[in-house]
Amino acid sequence: MPGNHFTRRRQSGIVICRPGDISWRLTSTATVPGTGLFEISAAGQTDTKGIIVKTALTIAGSDSSGGAGIQADLKTFQAHGVFGMSAVTAITVQNTQKVYDVQEIHPEIVYGQIMRVFEDIAVDAVKIGMVAGVALIEAIARALTAVERPPVVLDPVMISKSGYALLQPDARETLIRELFPLADVVTPNMYEAELLADMKINTVADMKKAATVLIRLGAGRVVVKGGHLAAEQAVDVVYDGRNFRELSAERIDSRNTHGTGCTFSSALAANLALGKDFFTAASAAKAYITRAIAQAPDIGHGPGPLNHMVSPG
Repeated sequence: MPGNHFTRRRQSGIVICRPGDISWRLTSTATVPGTGLFEISAAGQTDTKGIIVKTALTIAGSDSSGGAGIQADLKTFQAHGVFGMSAVTAITVQNTQKVYDVQEIHPEIVYGQIMRVFEDIAVDAVKIGMVAGVALIEAIARALTAVERPPVVLDPVMISKSGYALLQPDARETLIRELFPLADVVTPNMYEAELLADMKINTVADMKKAATVLIRLGAGRVVVKGGHLAAEQAVDVVYDGRNFRELSAERIDSRNTHGTGCTFSSALAANLALGKDFFTAASAAKAYITRAIAQAPDIGHGPGPLNHMVSPG
């Protein structure tokens, strides 16, 4: 942020203003086209203007190659005009070809990151990604239980594309018990949904069945991502506990799909932070991820990253 600006907490979002604005009484607002931002004029100096910015916190691991994890989340938040913050849960050693190693951050450090953000800044949405172990999951649950929670999107990251286990075997039940009840939306891919729902998924009907199981396990709403399903269209199943919707998009033949799960869930969180309802937010996230895959740059020797800089629509 430029040095001649400062931030001030508001009831929702952050206001970025010039020094000299002393009254903070809002006199007018106008949407900044193509973003989630609002330009404001405040009483005080007649030329004082600022921007109200919606915010989102990602609680996830770091991807050294920049295509997934907190790096993908923050880029996605930025693309949606949402101010991104992070609580880092793990440091991974990886590139586009594989994950080589993982160092989990101490649970109390992760707890502290979350609490210090919430005590200072109004958080409009939370996205949870890679949380590898039992103690870490419990620390995150303790933090989110202690604060006034905004919408929470839980992406149950369990295994990397190269086959590296990112959720310890004894942590699955803890994830369900501790984080599902706190999550407004859970966004597993097909394989993760199979493990969580303890069933095989071969069809869209199976995806719907798995979604109902995850609701019974405590999730508020569910998006089962069908990118791995053998079908002409890439179909996601969206379920709010009462109604199903299918989100279909052209299946794009591309090897550059690194970080698709992280990116979709953070786009969903960003849209919820912007005030969209669940089905609208999920549809917008689907459209964004489809464009990001279609316009992906060719980076690295393995499955490359998406283009997070595409327009959110």
